[in-house]
Amino acid sequence: MNITITDSAGDLYKKEMSLSEGDSLRLYVRVGGVGSGGFSVGLMQDEPTPTSYKIDKQGVTFFVNEDDFWYLDGMTIDYNEDLGYLDFSNPTFDQIDHPNQNK
Repeated sequence: MNITITDSAGDLYKKEMSLSEGDSLRLYVRVGGVGSGGFSVGLMQDEPTPTSYKIDKQGVTFFVNEDDFWYLDGMTIDYNEDLGYLDFSNPTFDQIDHPNQNK
């Protein structure tokens, strides 16, 4: 399991969600993404389990539980300040909203 959360994305989440050092956020597969009717990344405050994959950004623990590894493994989450846009990419899938593991 590997996920990349850029510093700019970590800063955005920390600011927009008023997070403090020591807080934890769970990344999960969300069905019914905006405009796609497919999959997207959900985010909620929660606590990791012993088997969660964890990554620390600016004192906040982002984590993924095992049931969601299939979608989030290899993902990069980045924030483009100039465009005000969060970008989710995963080279495993041709389309991130309707994933087929063609690669």
